[in-house]
Amino acid sequence: MANLRLPGPTPVPPDVVDAMSKPMIDHRGVIFKEMLLRMTSNLQVAFNTKNDLYVLTSSGTGALEAAVTNTLSKGEKVLAVSIGNFGDRFSRIAKAYGADVVDLKFPEGESAPPDSVRQALETDPSITTVLVTHNETSTGITNDIEGIAEVVKKEFNKLLLVDAISSLGSIKLLTDDWDLDVVVSASQKGWACPPGVAMISFSDRAWKAYENSDMPKFYFDLKEADKYLKLGQNPWTPAVSVFYGMDHALIKMLDKGNMQETWDFHASIAQYTRDQISSIGLDLVATDIDHASNTVTAAYLPEGITDESLLGMLRDDYDIIAAEGRGKLAGKVFRIGHMGHVTTEDIDGVISALKDALPKLGFTPQVAE
Repeated sequence: MANLRLPGPTPVPPDVVDAMSKPMIDHRGVIFKEMLLRMTSNLQVAFNTKNDLYVLTSSGTGALEAAVTNTLSKGEKVLAVSIGNFGDRFSRIAKAYGADVVDLKFPEGESAPPDSVRQALETDPSITTVLVTHNETSTGITNDIEGIAEVVKKEFNKLLLVDAISSLGSIKLLTDDWDLDVVVSASQKGWACPPGVAMISFSDRAWKAYENSDMPKFYFDLKEADKYLKLGQNPWTPAVSVFYGMDHALIKMLDKGNMQETWDFHASIAQYTRDQISSIGLDLVATDIDHASNTVTAAYLPEGITDESLLGMLRDDYDIIAAEGRGKLAGKVFRIGHMGHVTTEDIDGVISALKDALPKLGFTPQVAE
């Protein structure tokens, strides 16, 4: 089986695959109701929240769209904080629905300083809402959401929407303690499940914004999701098999007692990955190393080596699937995912393959003394 080292979808462990192989059930019936209510409760624990939470059948991008359309109005002034490709995507969604978006961008490899967010909000008091990505997989950087929330919520009392698709389930995030209004995640990342399920938490402040929102919504209307959740249902046909997997994976994750063990594991294996990558002479994209991601590491390609040649060789000769660069870093970097179902042996396999493959492409890795 291939060593799948993408930043999503991530490998699915055999017990989750087994859970997903159960027969179909009535998605309006008692068994599904029990599963959905259990999942929702367990996700609130994983999100560290008592806020309302909804499980949607979609990719994470669908839940980002829900975050925008259920809280904003056309022409509303929004600050979109971006440190890479997926921060830009959040901004594009808001623009597509008619929000007046002020982009606050930072160089690839850096996090967004809370002071810069403060300055942007001081400059334009008409901004009502801030969009920010917690973990940017295109660069391997994690934003200081706690620090940004201190500014956005405590100093300016603005609505805060957070893309936590590639962080929740792997990296510490405290929805209620940090006063995050809307938080989005998705099944194919740290939860070690296939794509197809997205999750979104919604605060009382977000519901007040919903009442004033005039953006169009139908499939992702959270008022419908709320109405049906009270019946133990989804408003639309759910991805039942993926729900089975998420239900099982959540129970297994929370059986550890709390999320700390999961956060610690990801911090450890991320540091191991960065150390190994650096040890062979490759440069990390993460110049802001204190904010390097615990779920994905991005490294620059050596001069003269294309992503197509390196990733193709890793795939064809070593059965390792790594990721190409995205956005402005396309063709300049490659990325190694280390979230969810991953071991140090998986990372060792990547490093061993790189040591063997890179010389064939014209780059001599460093050899530790």
